[in-house]
Amino acid sequence: MNTSNPEDISAGFTAARAAGRSLPAYPGTPPATLAQAYAVQAAAITRWPDAVAGWKVARVNPAFAAQFPEERLIGPAFAANIHRPAAGEAAQCPVFDGGFAAVEAEVVVVVAEDAPAGKADWTADTVAPFVKSMHIGVEVASSPLATLNDIGPGAVISDFGNNWGVVVGAEIANWRELETIDVETFIDGQSVGAGKVALKPGPLGALAFTLNKRAQQGEILRAGDVISTGMITGVHDIRIGQQSRHVFAGVGEVQVQITRAVAVGT
Repeated sequence: MNTSNPEDISAGFTAARAAGRSLPAYPGTPPATLAQAYAVQAAAITRWPDAVAGWKVARVNPAFAAQFPEERLIGPAFAANIHRPAAGEAAQCPVFDGGFAAVEAEVVVVVAEDAPAGKADWTADTVAPFVKSMHIGVEVASSPLATLNDIGPGAVISDFGNNWGVVVGAEIANWRELETIDVETFIDGQSVGAGKVALKPGPLGALAFTLNKRAQQGEILRAGDVISTGMITGVHDIRIGQQSRHVFAGVGEVQVQITRAVAVGT
């Protein structure tokens, strides 16, 4: 396909996601601008039979900064894909067989109250009142298209931000007193990455960006929305049947069991 029509592209992605199957190629011409990418995303959200319950946030790769001149991007997280496992249990998270699949240790913010309409000048210094709670967590990134990330931010934005799950772990009760948290990710018991998250420029900056982006789109964040605020230890490829463990020093850990996505409704 060489269509650039948002409806056609969104139909290709959502049909594959609904069927739990992979795609051999991008279903059209990948968006060349932010406006085009978010137009496809909006069309896909309208098509999808579930409520948006939050947003994932990611950094725009500096290699694409000239073409997509925003520091971050967002994608919807749907209600069925928000996981809140009990302590010590692994969240069961599906990914697309033959598509893209990765796990990312992240801090997750739960929004305290509806944002005021039209206000788009939030900063990391002013968003604290919108934090109901802050949690350790994981984004499960998955797309029917295995090469989605390689194509670039426009493609990622267009396919739900490459999101297919947000795991909300234990609350970081003392986040206001912390500057950083050390994090390490393991897959099947092997360490695959470590990093440190700085809470103010990281999670609070991501929340500010999401508030501003939604305001620019004529929408708002709502009380109870979950915001997965960006990877800490890296983007770690994972396969169906594997398990990941994400250790947040001094706070706790989150476990994820990767399962195979099936057709919606089965």
